Amino acid sequence: MTILEVDSPKKIKKFLAVPRILYAGDNFWVCPLDNDIEAVFDAKRNNFHTHGKITRWILLDQNQKLIGRIAAFINEKKAFTFEQATGGIGFVECIDDESAFKILFDTAKQWLKENGMEAMDGPINFGENDNFWGLLVEGYTHPSYGMNYNKPYYKKHFDNYGFTTMYEQITNHLDITKPFPERFTKIAKWVIKKEGYTFKPLDVKNFDQFAADFQEIYNDGWKNFANFSPIKLETVMESFEKMKLIMDPKLIWFAYVNGEPASFVVTLPDANLMIKSLNGKLNLLGKIKFLYNKLRGVNRMRAVVMGTKEKFQKHGLESAIFIKLGEYVLPKKQYDELELSWVGDFNDKMLTLHEATGAVLGKKHATMRYMFNKD
Repeated sequence: MTILEVDSPKKIKKFLAVPRILYAGDNFWVCPLDNDIEAVFDAKRNNFHTHGKITRWILLDQNQKLIGRIAAFINEKKAFTFEQATGGIGFVECIDDESAFKILFDTAKQWLKENGMEAMDGPINFGENDNFWGLLVEGYTHPSYGMNYNKPYYKKHFDNYGFTTMYEQITNHLDITKPFPERFTKIAKWVIKKEGYTFKPLDVKNFDQFAADFQEIYNDGWKNFANFSPIKLETVMESFEKMKLIMDPKLIWFAYVNGEPASFVVTLPDANLMIKSLNGKLNLLGKIKFLYNKLRGVNRMRAVVMGTKEKFQKHGLESAIFIKLGEYVLPKKQYDELELSWVGDFNDKMLTLHEATGAVLGKKHATMRYMFNKD
C-alpha cells in the first residue's frame, strides 16, 4: 500500500473521490458537497487556519486503486488546553482492512508528533463541532446535513488501534406531527407569557446583530464545559453565511429577557434531502437540481445548535422557543420530523429537554482519543 500527501489539484480530486468509491450503492449515504469539504482546507474560508495547521493524505492499494484517506490538524487555541497536547484527525474513510486503517492512523500520528502533539482526537473537524464531527456508532440511517456517516466496521478499527471513547454525541428524533407532552406545553406557554420575556425569529435585515447575540449567548452558555474555546464573531458570521442558502429565518429563534439576549435555537431544513442527487457536485446542473429540491421542500429539519446563558438555564426558555417554532411549522404541514443533534452525553440539561419534548433516540456518534504514550 502507498500513502501520499495531498499536495496537488489531482490529489485533491482523489481525496474527494474516496467516499464515492466506498459508499457506492449505499442508499443511506449522502455525498457531502465537495465545496463544503474543501472549505475546511481553505485558509480564505476557514479562519481556524489563523491559529492552526492542517494536512491530508490518500491511501492506494498495490494496484494503485484508492482505498482510504485521512486528514490531521492542530487547533493551537485548543491543543494545549488538555493535559497532553492534543491534535485531531478527521475525514477518515477506508476499506474494511485493519492494516490500511493502521497506515492512515500511523501517518497522522507521526505528523502530529512531529508538530509537538502527544495525543489525537477523532474523527473531528478542523472547525466548530456542528459539522463533520464524531464516529457513527449507532443509528446507521439517513444522515442529516453536516453529520458524519460511516459503515459499522469503522468502530472496530478505531478500537483495535487503541482509540477510546471520551464521550458520545446523542441525536434524538422528534415526530412533530404529534403534540408535545402536556406538561412541556403547559410550562412553555407559561414562560411565553412572563413579563419581560420576548421571542423573535431571525431577521435577515439585522443579521449582524443576531450574530452578535448568538456569540454572546453561546460563549456564556458553554463556558463551564471542559476545554471550551469561546467562539469568535468571525466564525459565527462564516457559519451564518454558509446557512443562508438553505435557511428559513423563521426556523431560527432567539429569546430575550428584559432585552438581554438569553437563549437561541438554530434549526435548518435538512439540506441532505436537497443535495442527495448531486453526488457532491454543485456545478450548473447541480445548482438547478438543488434549487428545484429546495423549492419543492423537504420534510425534515435539524436543530443544529441550542444555547442558553447560564443564569437563564432553568427558566424554560428552550421549551418556549420550541412552542414558537411549532406555531410556525405546524400550519405549513410540510415537516414531519425534527432531528435534535447533537448533544454530548455529559450535557444532562439538554438531554432532559429532549426527553421532555417526547423525542426518541436516533443516532450516537463517538468522539475518541488516542494517547501516543500509553504509559
